[in-house]
Amino acid sequence: MPISQGKGKGKGLQARLQLHTRGPDPAAAAAAALGPPLPYWGGAAVGAEEQRWRIGMDSAAVALLDSPASASSSAANGNAKEMPARHLAHRTAHNMSSSSLRKKSDLALLRKVPCATLRRLLDNFQEVLLATKLALLFPAVLLALAARIFQVGQATPPLPPPTVIASFFPINFSLEWVFVLSLIGLVPLSERLSFLTEQVAFYTGPTVGGLLNATFGNVTEVIIAIFALYEGNVVVVKCSLLGSVLSNLLLVLGTSLFLGGLANLGTEQLYDRMQVDVSTGLLILGVLCHSLPLMLRYAVSSGEHAVSSWDSELELSRACSIVMLLAYVAYLFFQLKTHRQLFEPQEVEDDGDDSVSQDEAVLGFSSAMIWLGVMTLMTAVLSEFVVSTIEAASKSWELSVSFISIILIPIVGNAAEHAGAVIFAFKNKLDITLGVSLGSATQISMFVVPLSVLVAWIMGVPMDLDFNLLETGSLFLAVLVTAFTLQDGSSHYLKGLLLLFCYIVIAVCFFVLRQRGSMDF
Repeated sequence: MPISQGKGKGKGLQARLQLHTRGPDPAAAAAAALGPPLPYWGGAAVGAEEQRWRIGMDSAAVALLDSPASASSSAANGNAKEMPARHLAHRTAHNMSSSSLRKKSDLALLRKVPCATLRRLLDNFQEVLLATKLALLFPAVLLALAARIFQVGQATPPLPPPTVIASFFPINFSLEWVFVLSLIGLVPLSERLSFLTEQVAFYTGPTVGGLLNATFGNVTEVIIAIFALYEGNVVVVKCSLLGSVLSNLLLVLGTSLFLGGLANLGTEQLYDRMQVDVSTGLLILGVLCHSLPLMLRYAVSSGEHAVSSWDSELELSRACSIVMLLAYVAYLFFQLKTHRQLFEPQEVEDDGDDSVSQDEAVLGFSSAMIWLGVMTLMTAVLSEFVVSTIEAASKSWELSVSFISIILIPIVGNAAEHAGAVIFAFKNKLDITLGVSLGSATQISMFVVPLSVLVAWIMGVPMDLDFNLLETGSLFLAVLVTAFTLQDGSSHYLKGLLLLFCYIVIAVCFFVLRQRGSMDF
């Protein structure tokens, strides 16, 4: 036998011995157990965890995927770029709050679909519309559209063309039903917007992702404000934004501290004072900017001072709005760059329920963008319904527009976010609860309100920061009470109860306005 042939057999025997000793390649075995990967919208490949969750592989393949050898093999093959890196840097308290309302998808039926493309479409549909505990409220969106089409006897014309459809389906819906159904439909849409924004943020990196989550945290309020400004209804804009701030500071925070204190009577609930100090400082700056146009108006009307022009109050409001936006940009830089560690959400342990804390993307970038556009469009449609029917609801229920805008719209529109804040207070995660309530109030006061003033300026609508004496006084006292309540870094149920009482008396104050003959400002 030739020497070269003997060497070849020796190498082959050595390779077989090494294979027998090390066993098969874990990554290759896992890939064989998984089968061919599913196509992902936008060209992004499905990561290992995504395949494991979607296909439901057996425990042996799961062990192979989780082994260190599999991880090193994947890194060597350059598969680390298939999915975004697992990180929580871009997540905010809003995302953590919304994730408490999400649930894992059961895709047993989807595994039986033979077509991979159809399976991926159904998978995305289920992840967006069914993987939430608020999925039962989605029919309200369709009912709101139907109520708007089939309505009769209203003051404003319905969506065209209602006559042909209504001739076949003689159903009568009043405008107040359109208002109620639209408000209910905004609840799941707001939660899904937060989910989809987070999905997009997984592909943009921690800084841009955090900026997206922080900016789009209150996109529902922004859309409602834009439609109200388009119709020239400045009252709804001011009252709804004021109501959102009051609701977050008193109702949401008060309910969370009260129920969280009752659920944790044996332990002291603590939180980070630095985060509270930053938020309350911005809120006080917002109150100052709201108070200056009001004080200027009273100073001029009393004859103590004179102004250079009749719209000096409007000019002051626009200047204050620019300063508020600059302060908000500085706050974002402080939150996302220099002091990011102060705003990182607490880790939440798995408590055994069907909720899911999303650490990786479950949608591709293109599909997330498409669904985000669809949900934003539906939110815009329902927001337009709310703005156009609020007057009819006010007359039908004999309630002032101020009361509906300050009390009802913020409670229903932000119900999903509020529920998440209460859930984390139950789990003694007050930093997340404060991030939701104070963070949302800060964002509305320092970003949405001044943005609305500048957008109104562009649209030619004279909107200022003068919210009148009662409204500005309520805002000032709410910020003051909240700042004193949170100054010591600890909480108990009595603090939450006091905040709830403050919200109740403010709500009663706006409720009796109509009864005393006071009209909306």
